[in-house]
Amino acid sequence: MLSLSPDHAARVPRTPAAPARARRPDIEGLRAVAVLLVAVYHIWFGKVSGGVDVFLLLTGFLITGSLVRAMERDGRIAFGAFLARLVKRLFPAGAVVLAAILVGAYLFLPRSRWTDIIADVQAAALYHANWHLAGNAVDYMARDSASSPVQHFWSLAIQGQFYLLWPVLITIAALLAARLGQGVRTAALTAVATVFAVSFGYSLWITATDPVWAYFDGGARLWELALGGVLALTIDRIRLSRRLRAAAGWLGLVALVLCGVVIGDTLPYPGYASLWPTLAALLILVAGADGENSRLSANRLLSRRPLVWLGGHAYTLFLWHWPALMFYLEVTDRVRPSLTGGLMVLGVSFVAAFATSWVVDDSVERLTRSRTAPSWSLAAGVLFVVPVLVAGLLWNQSIERGRQVETELSSDLLSYPGAAVHLDPELAAGLPALPVLPDTTTAARDTVAQTNDCNALRAQSEVRSCEFGNLESDYTVVLVGSSHARHWFHSLYPVAEQHGWRLVVMTKGNCQFSPEPQFLSGNPFPECEEWNAGVMEELMELRPDAVFTLGTLSGDEKRKEEHVPDGFVERWHQMDELGTDVVAIRDTPRFEQHVAECVDRTEARNCVQQRDRTLAETSPLEELDPGRVPDNTRFLDMTDYLCDDELCHGVIGNHLVYYDTDHFSHTFSKSLALVMEPHLLDALPGAPVGERYLAEATRVPASY
Repeated sequence: MLSLSPDHAARVPRTPAAPARARRPDIEGLRAVAVLLVAVYHIWFGKVSGGVDVFLLLTGFLITGSLVRAMERDGRIAFGAFLARLVKRLFPAGAVVLAAILVGAYLFLPRSRWTDIIADVQAAALYHANWHLAGNAVDYMARDSASSPVQHFWSLAIQGQFYLLWPVLITIAALLAARLGQGVRTAALTAVATVFAVSFGYSLWITATDPVWAYFDGGARLWELALGGVLALTIDRIRLSRRLRAAAGWLGLVALVLCGVVIGDTLPYPGYASLWPTLAALLILVAGADGENSRLSANRLLSRRPLVWLGGHAYTLFLWHWPALMFYLEVTDRVRPSLTGGLMVLGVSFVAAFATSWVVDDSVERLTRSRTAPSWSLAAGVLFVVPVLVAGLLWNQSIERGRQVETELSSDLLSYPGAAVHLDPELAAGLPALPVLPDTTTAARDTVAQTNDCNALRAQSEVRSCEFGNLESDYTVVLVGSSHARHWFHSLYPVAEQHGWRLVVMTKGNCQFSPEPQFLSGNPFPECEEWNAGVMEELMELRPDAVFTLGTLSGDEKRKEEHVPDGFVERWHQMDELGTDVVAIRDTPRFEQHVAECVDRTEARNCVQQRDRTLAETSPLEELDPGRVPDNTRFLDMTDYLCDDELCHGVIGNHLVYYDTDHFSHTFSKSLALVMEPHLLDALPGAPVGERYLAEATRVPASY
């Protein structure tokens, strides 16, 4: 229980507490409009609608008013009872939807997405989905991932965190009011307004600097809840004529409906763009403040029984619409539903929402009606959430056991040779058909795990490096560049370890090792340029014997032609000035489909890419003017181990080549070490060579 001490309570000026506000049916109608906008814009347009912002504002408006009235009336906030009511109202329906998502993921989604979905569900159940999704969103390795059916829980997580923070804030404000001899409402307004100002300023800054992170950042959204709180504490002071109130109501409603049309995807969000839906909702709330709405007012329209009824189911409809859409798109293999398909998604969402309200919420209400202690409501909510968490844990354990078994199988080079299958035509002809390795459920996670600490994420400009192999060696190789340099780590590491080299890794997603101006999704990428400057400082201090980096950039839907950027050549000359050798490797193919998901859905032989859609017919490295290439630079081209004359393959030697569209899996990258080793040693004539080659050390069959 959060309360004032008797001494503090006695010093609080006893202004009469504001009476409990009469129920406003137009608020339920506003909820109905907000959830319909969210569903319609998600289903048919894939754009921001402003509906979620309305939910946040309404939460701040209702909760702030309730807490302040409780503090004025009782001198305390019954935190246990407050939390228990929220748990009973939110947890059961949310847990049912999360359980359904787990079942749907097992039935409809490819195995490669299972571990991510389980992690998303666990984060949603524990109300930190916004931070979980923010972390994934800024991870360049997740950029090709499909939307999660749990993604919409980010806004519920922000509200959950608000429910924990706000009673503490109001209590502290009341304590200060008691000390200063002010009214609770005045102190609370000061505190809430301060939160609004700080959060809004932060939102403007983070949205401008990192909009992807800002979208999920609770700090960048808190001002929307605080704005609702400011309105709750000042709305009684606002006096408008009936005509002005009617105009405000209609202006707010029309602006809200048009929000998605006007804003769409053209403005960075949240930032100042989210003022549109929040101020629209604020106008509607102000217009209906006195409850005396004229017959033709927008608030009277929002008070109509159908909208009020729908608003009562807004929470469950919000919960269901997104997973229904995601599973529909997966089953139909569509990017956006047709009109008929969208109506079907909306219909399924309505039925599921009403069924959840009727079966789950009503059952919980009946069970706790005669048990008024907060512990019963808490128990009712926890009773639904715990099985979801346990199910996710058990499923993860099952996946991990399968991964361990398949990892043991991968040591059998006759069954799982990967790239080494090219060393023996007879083995290639008689290779048994087996499940691919690594397991698609864990391929992405396992691939990046070993070098996560060496990789700078998108918003980071500082250099992060790791050392592998013989750390006391006199011979140092640095792996540097983007993710397409990074995925050669598992090929380089066995070679470095076998021959006693020190291997240093410095990478950054989407960031080329180049002095040229860098761009990300068409926008300037200053973090990359700062990272490049830091890398050069590290290299000048380290003075490595060799640098391993990209020599070309392969083509994709945005960049059609494989080419050698001028900045790459400039870096090679800079390395020459340092006395450092350069191994520039030709870039790898980029697939139009997610390879791991393709393998889950169909036969491996169907998971291919036309070679000429992503790679030049002749390597651009061969066509460089010899006068441009410094003497320290050697080229590697491993394309023939990835592609035949026409097709690049997603599965080779029973290994999953790419865990997404264009990044090697760790097992295939490691298998490339066997075929790359002699080429690499030829490119590094000054490198020390051990007594044995990898083929001997790994006991490759004699027929190789």
